[in-house]
Amino acid sequence: MLKSVWVFLVVASSLLLTPVALPSAASAASVTINIGSSVSSGRGISCSEGERRLRNRGFRDIRRIDCRSRFFVYRAWRGGTRFEIAIRQRDGRIVDMRRISRRR
Repeated sequence: MLKSVWVFLVVASSLLLTPVALPSAASAASVTINIGSSVSSGRGISCSEGERRLRNRGFRDIRRIDCRSRFFVYRAWRGGTRFEIAIRQRDGRIVDMRRISRRR
C-alpha cells in the first residue's frame, strides 16, 4: 500500500514539474504578388494549378473566367478587394492584375 502511494506521488510530481508549452503569438502572413511574379518557377501550368497557386498566395473565392487561351483569367478576393488576375499558361507568370472593386 505504501509503495503504491509512493509511486503515485512520484508520478504526480513529475507531471506537475513538466514544462508547459505556451502558444506563440499569432502573426499575419504577408504575401507579395505583383505583375511579373511567377507562380510556377517557369514551368507550364494547368488552369486548376493556377487556381491552387493563387489560393496559396492569399486569394480567396477564386473564379475561373477563361482557361481556353494562352492566358488563364481568374477573379478572386484578397484583403477585402476583388481582383482580376491573368496568368500566362506557358510559364505561370502573372501578366496582368487589376483591382475590380472593394468590399463595402
